Amino acid sequence: MNESIGIFDSGLGGLTVLKVLAEKFPHESFCYLGDIARLPYGNKSPETIRRYGLQILKFLKDQKVKALIIACNSASTVFLEEQEFEGIPLLNVIGPGSEAAIKISQDKKIAVLGTSATIRSHAYEQTLKKLSPEVEVFEQACPLLVPLVEEGFVQDPITQLVAERYLAEIKKAGIKTVILGCTHYPVLKEDLKQVLGQDVNLVESGEVLYQQIKALFTNGTIRPADSSTRQIRVCITDLTDHFERLAHQLMHPEPIGQLEKVVL
Repeated sequence: MNESIGIFDSGLGGLTVLKVLAEKFPHESFCYLGDIARLPYGNKSPETIRRYGLQILKFLKDQKVKALIIACNSASTVFLEEQEFEGIPLLNVIGPGSEAAIKISQDKKIAVLGTSATIRSHAYEQTLKKLSPEVEVFEQACPLLVPLVEEGFVQDPITQLVAERYLAEIKKAGIKTVILGCTHYPVLKEDLKQVLGQDVNLVESGEVLYQQIKALFTNGTIRPADSSTRQIRVCITDLTDHFERLAHQLMHPEPIGQLEKVVL
């Protein structure tokens, strides 16, 4: 059986990443873990986030993965300098996401939306400034957006009101390049575009990570799958009918089996 690609997120938002990768790599197997039981990560300390992350990385390693992806931006901030975990390539979204934003920004004004933990870390700002010292960075914590996604409030009047409150200054500044610094946020991209304008450039984690995995295949760091014995496992640390339904909605039309509850 082929080794899989491991992905972890604090909740179900990382399924937006899994969906993109599953579509881009139709022969690859994936093992996803969403830490629903301890969601959200965005209001926790770096020490706690790292402890949770190490537990999850160990779980995924035990599933015989060939690459590990930290889809969670909050967790990425505490593993920023690490490129492997116990010999397995370890990827996160902050560096490549920053590079992608700089490439498409014409006026060197970039906004970052994220959880409180991601924004507090200033990881994106520091990375963006390192890549392009003249860039202007606008950071905005949006802590209520994650629970809105987890509750399924997509293109909902409540979500619109929250987005308008969070994005008022970014809209006023006329910023047209926005990093979605949380895997949950692509689910709300239409809500965000209604506030910021349809011409806004949204940098999403899924596309960024696709390019990273593609590079690992190209340089021979990991081998692509060579058979059709594909498996997509979605594991979560708490299981309810609501999360089961939401997971299938987020992955549609990509088919996934029954969710697996795991204890770390």
